[in-house]
Amino acid sequence: MSYYQKNLEGYRRGFMGFNALAVMVQSCIGGIAAMVVLQNGSTPVQMIQLFFVVILSSGFNGAVLSQQKPKLVFDLLLLSVVGNSLIAIVNAFL
Repeated sequence: MSYYQKNLEGYRRGFMGFNALAVMVQSCIGGIAAMVVLQNGSTPVQMIQLFFVVILSSGFNGAVLSQQKPKLVFDLLLLSVVGNSLIAIVNAFL
Protein backbone atom coordinates (compact mmCIF):
# COMPACT_ATOMS: atom_id res chain seq x y z
CA MET A 1 0.00 0.00 0.00
CA SER A 2 1.44 3.36 -1.02
CA TYR A 3 1.88 6.39 1.20
CA TYR A 4 -0.90 8.17 -0.68
CA GLN A 5 -3.30 5.25 -0.22
CA LYS A 6 -2.57 5.04 3.52
CA ASN A 7 -3.26 8.73 4.00
CA LEU A 8 -6.39 8.60 1.84
CA GLU A 9 -7.75 5.70 3.89
CA GLY A 10 -7.07 7.58 7.13
CA TYR A 11 -8.76 10.66 5.68
CA ARG A 12 -11.81 8.58 4.73
CA ARG A 13 -12.13 7.16 8.26
CA GLY A 14 -12.15 10.58 9.91
CA PHE A 15 -13.70 12.48 6.99
CA MET A 16 -15.88 14.91 8.97
CA GLY A 17 -13.27 15.75 11.59
CA PHE A 18 -10.44 16.08 9.10
CA ASN A 19 -12.56 18.34 6.90
CA ALA A 20 -13.03 20.84 9.72
CA LEU A 21 -9.30 20.86 10.43
CA ALA A 22 -8.37 20.92 6.73
CA VAL A 23 -10.58 23.93 5.97
CA MET A 24 -8.92 25.93 8.75
CA VAL A 25 -5.36 24.93 7.84
CA GLN A 26 -5.84 25.34 4.11
CA SER A 27 -7.53 28.73 4.55
CA CYS A 28 -4.59 29.91 6.68
CA ILE A 29 -2.09 28.74 4.07
CA GLY A 30 -4.14 30.42 1.33
CA GLY A 31 -4.26 33.65 3.34
CA ILE A 32 -0.51 33.58 3.88
CA ALA A 33 0.07 32.95 0.17
CA ALA A 34 -2.22 35.86 -0.76
CA MET A 35 -0.43 38.16 1.70
CA VAL A 36 3.02 37.24 0.38
CA VAL A 37 1.90 37.71 -3.23
CA LEU A 38 0.46 41.17 -2.49
CA GLN A 39 3.59 42.24 -0.60
CA ASN A 40 5.44 42.13 -3.92
CA GLY A 41 3.10 44.65 -5.53
CA SER A 42 -0.02 44.63 -7.65
CA THR A 43 1.27 44.07 -11.15
CA PRO A 44 -0.58 41.76 -13.55
CA VAL A 45 1.82 38.92 -12.66
CA GLN A 46 0.89 39.18 -8.98
CA MET A 47 -2.81 39.38 -9.84
CA ILE A 48 -2.54 36.15 -11.86
CA GLN A 49 -0.80 34.47 -8.92
CA LEU A 50 -3.49 35.80 -6.58
CA PHE A 51 -6.13 34.39 -8.94
CA PHE A 52 -4.59 30.92 -8.62
CA VAL A 53 -4.39 31.23 -4.82
CA VAL A 54 -8.08 32.12 -4.63
CA ILE A 55 -9.10 29.39 -7.11
CA LEU A 56 -7.17 26.70 -5.22
CA SER A 57 -8.56 27.75 -1.85
CA SER A 58 -12.12 28.21 -3.08
CA GLY A 59 -12.03 24.93 -4.98
CA PHE A 60 -11.22 22.93 -1.89
CA ASN A 61 -13.66 24.81 0.33
CA GLY A 62 -16.39 24.40 -2.29
CA ALA A 63 -15.75 20.66 -2.51
CA VAL A 64 -16.11 20.34 1.26
CA LEU A 65 -19.27 22.43 1.37
CA SER A 66 -20.88 20.54 -1.53
CA GLN A 67 -20.05 17.21 0.18
CA GLN A 68 -18.03 15.66 -2.63
CA LYS A 69 -16.51 12.20 -2.37
CA PRO A 70 -13.59 11.85 0.07
CA LYS A 71 -11.05 11.04 -2.67
CA LEU A 72 -11.86 14.23 -4.60
CA VAL A 73 -11.76 16.34 -1.44
CA PHE A 74 -8.44 14.78 -0.39
CA ASP A 75 -6.93 15.37 -3.84
CA LEU A 76 -8.09 18.99 -3.84
CA LEU A 77 -6.65 19.44 -0.35
CA LEU A 78 -3.26 18.19 -1.50
CA LEU A 79 -3.40 20.36 -4.64
CA SER A 80 -4.39 23.43 -2.65
CA VAL A 81 -1.81 23.03 0.10
CA VAL A 82 1.04 22.25 -2.30
CA GLY A 83 0.06 24.95 -4.81
CA ASN A 84 -0.44 27.70 -2.24
CA SER A 85 2.74 26.72 -0.40
CA LEU A 86 4.78 26.88 -3.60
CA ILE A 87 3.35 30.26 -4.54
CA ALA A 88 4.09 31.59 -1.04
CA ILE A 89 7.64 30.23 -1.01
CA VAL A 90 8.46 31.56 -4.48
CA ASN A 91 7.15 35.03 -3.59
CA ALA A 92 8.82 35.08 -0.18
CA PHE A 93 12.25 34.77 -1.78
CA LEU A 94 11.83 37.18 -4.69
